[in-house]
Amino acid sequence: MLIVDQLAQQFRQIWRPRKGLAIAEASIIGIVAALSAVLLKQGSGWLGTWRIHSTHILPAWVALPLIGMGFGFFAGWLIQRFAPEAAGSGIPQVKASLGNVPIRLSWQVAGIKLISTIFALGSGLILGRQGPTIQVGAGLAAGMSRLVPTSPEHRRQMIAAGAGAGLSAAFNAPITGVLFIIEELLKDLSELTLGTAIIACFIGGVISRLLGGGTLQLNRELINYSAQFYLPEIPVFLLLGVIIGLFSAVFRHGLRLSLKIYQRLHITLPLRVALAGLISGLIVALLPEYYRDNAGLRAYMIASEPNLSLATITFISQFILTLIGFASGAPGGLFAPSLILGSCLGHIIGVFEVQFLGFGSLNTYALAGMGGFFSAVSKVPITAIVIVFELTTDFNLVLPLMIVAVTAYLVADYFVPGSLYDELLKLNGITIEKNSPIEGVLTKLKAEDVMQKRVETLDAHMSIKEVIQAFSRSHHRGFPVVDQGQLVGIITQSDIKNIYPFQHTTLREIMTPGPVTVQPDQRLSEVLYLLDRHQISRLPVVEKQKILGIITRGDIIRAEADSINCKNISSGPQPEPSYLVYQTRSPSTGRGRLLVTLSNPDTAETLLEMAARIAQERHYELECLQIILVSRHSSPSETKVKTTKSRRILRHAESLAKTWQIPIHTQIRVAHDVAQAILETIKERHIDLIFMGWKGNTSTPGRIFGTVVDTIIRQATCDVVLVKLSSLHSKSYLANFHRWLVPMAGGPNAPVAIKLLPALVSLVENPEIRLTQVVKPWEKEPDMHVLEESTRQLIRNRNIHGQVIAASLQGESVSQAVIELVNTEGFDVVVLGASREGLLQQAIHGNIPETIASGVNSTVILVRGEI
Repeated sequence: MLIVDQLAQQFRQIWRPRKGLAIAEASIIGIVAALSAVLLKQGSGWLGTWRIHSTHILPAWVALPLIGMGFGFFAGWLIQRFAPEAAGSGIPQVKASLGNVPIRLSWQVAGIKLISTIFALGSGLILGRQGPTIQVGAGLAAGMSRLVPTSPEHRRQMIAAGAGAGLSAAFNAPITGVLFIIEELLKDLSELTLGTAIIACFIGGVISRLLGGGTLQLNRELINYSAQFYLPEIPVFLLLGVIIGLFSAVFRHGLRLSLKIYQRLHITLPLRVALAGLISGLIVALLPEYYRDNAGLRAYMIASEPNLSLATITFISQFILTLIGFASGAPGGLFAPSLILGSCLGHIIGVFEVQFLGFGSLNTYALAGMGGFFSAVSKVPITAIVIVFELTTDFNLVLPLMIVAVTAYLVADYFVPGSLYDELLKLNGITIEKNSPIEGVLTKLKAEDVMQKRVETLDAHMSIKEVIQAFSRSHHRGFPVVDQGQLVGIITQSDIKNIYPFQHTTLREIMTPGPVTVQPDQRLSEVLYLLDRHQISRLPVVEKQKILGIITRGDIIRAEADSINCKNISSGPQPEPSYLVYQTRSPSTGRGRLLVTLSNPDTAETLLEMAARIAQERHYELECLQIILVSRHSSPSETKVKTTKSRRILRHAESLAKTWQIPIHTQIRVAHDVAQAILETIKERHIDLIFMGWKGNTSTPGRIFGTVVDTIIRQATCDVVLVKLSSLHSKSYLANFHRWLVPMAGGPNAPVAIKLLPALVSLVENPEIRLTQVVKPWEKEPDMHVLEESTRQLIRNRNIHGQVIAASLQGESVSQAVIELVNTEGFDVVVLGASREGLLQQAIHGNIPETIASGVNSTVILVRGEI
C-alpha cells in the first residue's frame, strides 16, 4: 500500500497546475480552436454558396425562404435537443462561466455549437461566426481541462485561452484575441493568464491563416492600401463617432424589443429560428442579388466607389435582418453584422465629406466606422481599435480609428450603459457579481444563505431517557432545545455523558441555557468568528427567539468550496416572483389565516370542507389559492393566461364558505414555480396553517414527498397539513371518515396532530379514534407516557363526540406495523405526525410517511408543526 500511495502522490505531482503544463495545454487548445474555426468557415461558406446557387434553379422568393426555414429549424432543433447552452452568440455563456456561473461548457456543447452555426449561417441569417467560435474554443478547452486534474482557477484560465484562440482564428488577429480576454472576458493580467492567452491566440491565428481561414474576404490590394488622413477631418471623424454611438444605442434597444417580441410568441427555439430564417429569406429575395453574399457585401462596402443609396439600403436591411436573426436565439454573433453596419455608416459620412471638403478616403471612413460600431455595441473600444489595425496593418489609420471608436463608445455608453453580454445574461436571470473574488465569500454571504433549514429540535419537557434515545438514533452531536416554539437552550453529548437517566426528570435541568446564536442576516465572517471564539461546531440561527435554522463549520466550508468550483449561482432562466392576476377579499375578522391550495376540481370540495372545519374551530379566515404555471422563458407579469377554469373553482369555494359563514379570500397567481408561489403567499398573507392535497408518493429522484411538497415541508414557517385522499372512497369522501388511526411516538408534531383531531373528526358523527404506539417486541416496559397523555387530552375535549381508544402495537418496523393494522382492521383515515426524531429526520432515514401512504388505501393526513 505504501508503494501505491507513493505512485499516486508522484502522479498528482506531475499533474500539478504549473507553468509548463499550462503552456502545453494552451498550445493544444490553440491548435484545436483554429481547426474548428476553419471548419466553421468552410462549412458555412459551402452551404452559403449552395444556397445562392439554388436561386438559379428555383425562384429566389421560393428557394431562400424555404432554405432559411429548413436549415434554421434544424439548427434550433439540434440546440434544443442536445445542448441548450449553445443558443445565441455564445459569448454571454462563456463570460458567465468565467464569472463563476455553472453554465455547461464541454465538447458536446462545442460540437453542437459548431454544427448548428454552420446550418444557421448557411440558412442566410445575417449573423457572424466569430461569437460562436469563441464558445466553440471555450467548450473545447473546458472539455480538455477536465482530463487534467487541475484547480478551478487554472481551468478558468484555459477556458479563457480557448475563447481567445477561437476569436483570433476567426479574424486572423491574435492580438485581438488576447485583448478581448483581458478587456471583456477574464479581466485578469496575471502572468499565467497573459502567457497562456498569448500562446493560444497566436497559435490559433497562425494556423487559421495557414489553412485559409480568412475572415473579411479582403484582397491583398485592399489590406495593403495606405490610409489618407488630414487634420481638418478630425471634426468629421468626431461626428461619425457620435452618429455611430447613437445608432448603436438604437440597435441595443432594438435587440431588447426583438427579444421581447419573440418571448411573447411562446414558441420553441426551433420554430423561432425557422421563423427568422423564413423572414430573412423573404427580405433578401426582394433585395438585389449581390445582397445574398454577406462576405462579398462586406468587402464591396469597403472597396466600392461612392454609392449613397447602396450604403443606405445596406444599412437599413442589415440592421433589421440582424435583429430578426439574433433575437431568435439562433447560433450566431454580432461581430460581423457590427462591422458591416459600421462600414455603411462610415461610407455614408465619407461620401458627404468628399462632396463638401473635396478630399478624404472612403476606405478610411468605412474602416473607422467598422471599428466604431464594433466598439459601441460590444463595449470593447481597445479590442475594436486593434482588430481593424491588425486587419489593415496601416499606422495611418490608427488616429481616425481611435477617434471614432472612443467617441462612439462614450456616446453609446451614455444612452445604454453596461455590457451587451451582461444584459443578455440578465434577461435569462443570471447576474455576474462584479469585483467579488472568491476570498469575499465570507463577507458576501449571510447565515440564512447557507444554514440548514431542517432543524431537529428537542422539547424542554422531554425525559432524560427520551433524550438518550434521541441521541442514539441520530448522527447529531447536539440539539437545540425549544419550549413552545422558542429556543431556550442547547444539549450536547458531553452534557449527558456522565448523567444517570433517572438522576434528573426533564431535559430543561441538564441543558445549557441561553446558547450563543446568530441572526439570519449576519455575515459568514461573523458566524465563523463566533464559532472560533466559543470553540463550538454549530450555531442556531434565530429571529426573535424563533429558530430558523442551524449553521455549522461544514456549511461554511461547503459555501466556499461551491464558490471556488463555480456552483454559487443557478444557471438557466431563473424563476421570477409570481404575479397576482385575480383576487377577492372579505373582512379580516379571524384570529388567523388558513391557506388552501386548489388544483384538482374533483378533490377541491373535500379539501375545502376539511379546511373549513379547522377554520371554524380556530376562528380562522380561509385563503384559497390557484396557481397557473408558465414557462420560465416568459415573464409571469407579461404572459396572457386564461383564468376561467380557476375562477370557477374559486367561486365554488366562495359559495361554500358563505354557507359555513367563514370569511374567505381568493387569489390566482401566475408563476414559474408552484412551491415558490405558495411560499410567497404564506409570507405576504401571514398564513398560520397551509392545507394541501398530496398524492401520497413521488417518483422524483432525491425527493421524499415530491418536488412541491418537499419544498413546502422544509421552508414553510407555518403549520402544514397534507391530505392524500383515498382512491376507494366515493366522491362523498367525508361520509366514510368513521375510523381514525393516529400512530404516536412523542415527537414535536404529536401535539399539532392532537390539536387538529377535534376539528377533523367533526366531519362525521360518532367517530372512532384509535391512538397507537409501535413498540419493539423485545421492549418489556415501553414508555407509554405520550400515548396516555394524548388519550386523556382527547377524552377531555368536549368537541369530540366519539370513542377514543389507546393501544400499543408490536412490530420491528413502524411503517409495516401501521400498514398491516390499517389493512387488517379497515381504518378510514390515518393521521401521521409524530416520531421521536421529528417528522423530517424520520422521513430522510426511513421515509415512513411516504411508505405508509403508499401501502394503504385509506386517506392519509400528514401533519408538520410550525418551524
